[in-house]
Amino acid sequence: MSKSHPKASKMEGRALDLEQIKLIIEMMQTSELTEFEIEEEGFKLRICRGKEEHTTLVTAGSAPPFTPVLVPSTSPEAGSEDPEADDPRVEIIKSPMVGTFYRAPSPENPSFVEKGTEVEEDTIVCIIEAMKVMNEIQAETTGEIIEILVENGQSLEYGQPLFKVRKGA
Repeated sequence: MSKSHPKASKMEGRALDLEQIKLIIEMMQTSELTEFEIEEEGFKLRICRGKEEHTTLVTAGSAPPFTPVLVPSTSPEAGSEDPEADDPRVEIIKSPMVGTFYRAPSPENPSFVEKGTEVEEDTIVCIIEAMKVMNEIQAETTGEIIEILVENGQSLEYGQPLFKVRKGA
C-alpha cells in the first residue's frame, strides 16, 4: 500500500528534476518511509533509507550508492617532483560513477568548492550527471581541497580522480 503526499501531485506526468528528488528525500526524512521507488519510461528512481539513517539514490544502469572512492595519493615514479604525492595526508576523491562533472549546481551559481576550501565528510564537492539525473557527490573526508583535477563539463569514468584533499593534522 502506498501513501500519497500533497506535494507529490506536482510531480505527476513529467520527469523528475533535482529539486523534485530533493523534495522526495525531504519527505522521507520527515516521515517513517524507508523506501521510495518510481519508474517512468526510460527513468527509474529508487531511494532507500537504511539503518545508518542516510539516503542513497540509485538509478537504473548507474553504479550502486554514490560513495566516492578515497585512496591515498601515490606517485607512479619513485623520484616524483610532486611534493604532495609523498604526503600520506593527501587523499584523492574519485568519481563513483560514469557521467559528466559539474563544479556548480548551475552556470549562474558559484562552484561548490575551490582550491583552499575546507571540506567535511558531508560537504557537497560537485555534481555528476548520469542518465539525466544530477547526483550530488560528497567529500566523504575532512580536509582542504588542494587541487581540482577535472574541468567543468568533462566526461568522467568510474574511479577517475576528481580532487586532491589534504587531511587535517
